[in-house]
Amino acid sequence: MAVGMSRPRETHAAVVRARELPGPDGSPELGAMDMSVDPDDLPDGLVVADETGRVICFNSAAARITAVPRAAALGRPLEHALPLEDLKGRRWWSLTDPYGGLATRVGQPERNLLLPGGREVLVSARYVREHPTGPVRRVVISLRGTEARRRTERSHAELIATVAHELRSPLTSVKGFTATLLAKWERFTDDQKRLMLETVDADAGRVTRLIAELLDISRIDSGRLELRRQPVDLSAAVERHIQALTASGQSPDRFLVRTCQPLIAVWADPDKVDQVLGNLLENAVRHGEGTVTIEVAPAPAKSDEKGTAVTVSDEGPGIPEESMARVFTRFWRGSKRGGTGLGLYIVKGIVEAHGGTITVGRGPGGGAEFRFILPVSTPAYLV
Repeated sequence: MAVGMSRPRETHAAVVRARELPGPDGSPELGAMDMSVDPDDLPDGLVVADETGRVICFNSAAARITAVPRAAALGRPLEHALPLEDLKGRRWWSLTDPYGGLATRVGQPERNLLLPGGREVLVSARYVREHPTGPVRRVVISLRGTEARRRTERSHAELIATVAHELRSPLTSVKGFTATLLAKWERFTDDQKRLMLETVDADAGRVTRLIAELLDISRIDSGRLELRRQPVDLSAAVERHIQALTASGQSPDRFLVRTCQPLIAVWADPDKVDQVLGNLLENAVRHGEGTVTIEVAPAPAKSDEKGTAVTVSDEGPGIPEESMARVFTRFWRGSKRGGTGLGLYIVKGIVEAHGGTITVGRGPGGGAEFRFILPVSTPAYLV
């Protein structure tokens, strides 16, 4: 590809061209075409300097990111149009010397640099030469804002702080009870020992669940969530969870299950489906009120692919309208009754990894209503 630039002081009309390649019969290859891309169409800032070091291209994204008007940059020396400094306050172009440095250098990797006034930008550069050790004919600079990276870093910092806080309490309990038992074993009755060990076991379970959540978040964010698909009966899965909740002390009258036939067994990861159901039902029991209604029904016919929809609703205060857009984000909590605020984020990631969708709204009883739809997704080798 070649980049052609207009003369300095003119409004640039630079384009990136992709030439047609001849096929075996001499005609252009199928799919090849002559494309022209205006630098202003690029999402990142683009600055190009010629062999004399003067700016010959300064696209609109570069003007937006640097707050430098295009007219003030075109035709000026690169170090004046883009006066960058590193984080130690050193002049960047004097430090790197793109035109007079080592002839083997091909550019600069992306790094954080500062513009006048402390504006931070991500900058990478490419040195274009006619042959590997020849003089630099063009310096091509890419500019990006730091907002997205800062949001990611802030999210990671919040995740670390949340994990540290959630781990401290159970680990302190485990350490305290085990140290006490080891030091004064003979002084406690069997009932006291059992109570302490049950507390240690419960707190160790909390730590295990938190670590599992962190692993799930890592896999969801990186797109590496592994699914082991097999036929899953969602109605039977719901019944198992209801039985577990009633066995742990919840009243059977608290739950109302509706199943609309005929249902088709979806191909999904049963462990991940249990994780989704467990989280939604636990949220309804913990944060909602009244009867928790679970409906399992065929998915609405929106496409040719069939599936099953599961709806979980309660009769509590519900979720405020202004909060519904944030329900599936990290650290969102519906109340002050504990939790890491990561559960619904993981639920959404699991459902979407299956090719499904999940929504939140207000149920018939006024409480929160969550509905997720899983497509049949029969494996290709069985089609």
